[in-house]
Amino acid sequence: MERRSRLLTTSPSEARQLLSIDVIRTAEGWYVQRGSKAFPVNAELHTTAVLLAGGLAVVRAAASATEGGVAADGLSLLSPVTAPCRVVAQAVNYRSHARDTGFGENPPAVFFRKSSASVSGPSDDIVRPVHVRLLDIQLEKGQFYESKSYPTFTPTGPRLVLLDAEDFTRLSGLRLWLWVNGELRQDGTVADMITPPAAALTLLAGFQPLDPGDLVLTGTPGGTALHAPPAVIEKMGDLLPTPLKWRVFFSRQERNPAYLKAGDVITTSIATEDGALDLGTQRTVVRDAAGEGERTSHRRSCR
Repeated sequence: MERRSRLLTTSPSEARQLLSIDVIRTAEGWYVQRGSKAFPVNAELHTTAVLLAGGLAVVRAAASATEGGVAADGLSLLSPVTAPCRVVAQAVNYRSHARDTGFGENPPAVFFRKSSASVSGPSDDIVRPVHVRLLDIQLEKGQFYESKSYPTFTPTGPRLVLLDAEDFTRLSGLRLWLWVNGELRQDGTVADMITPPAAALTLLAGFQPLDPGDLVLTGTPGGTALHAPPAVIEKMGDLLPTPLKWRVFFSRQERNPAYLKAGDVITTSIATEDGALDLGTQRTVVRDAAGEGERTSHRRSCR
């Protein structure tokens, strides 16, 4: 899905100054995407960290190139975030998600870590381990770190958008869409965030070092499969012994058709309505892992 047109046109009156820069990555290297064309970044920049810390000059050169472009839709794109890196995520950071899951309107900021081995590309399959029975969407029980960190559970890209200072005022207008098999499941804007990116980074800086190339995931809007039960059901559940309570929970969830299954096609897009900022579109397919030993425990895993 292409939502932007920030190329200089043949008419001087229609020319627009290039602000943000859209960077994409392939096995051959980095490119700057402008419209339907991609211009190679002529430098050996093996990681996202190296690109951000020392490669911005050559990235800007590619952004202003007029020759040497190739068709962007002919490139096989990888994640623009290279591993290893730190992956830090915010839990329940959209008001719509907080309401869905029973956390109220303004829960406090909570951060958790994911393994960077979970990072995958924008069109890679999402592989469900055989012991994971409940796979949920997050445009972003059991052992929490494990359930968030399986390989392919953090699809990233296709674009790494490098913002100009003027672009930061547009962030609240970013809209997040997620479809499963063509059905719209999630639709929200950054304006619905409880702790927005600048405030989250300030909080993180108080206890967590971050380096160029690290990935901070800022939460997911409402629309996930998991919803809080009605209050009366929740109160009844509190009266049950813990093992029975969890058996009832999983039994109820396994009857919910909204959880992902093999063959589901997930399409996601993040952009402002006017296309001035556009992180591109992901299209991933869920498939079951093969060749794993069966484990008896249930897991609810959220990407």
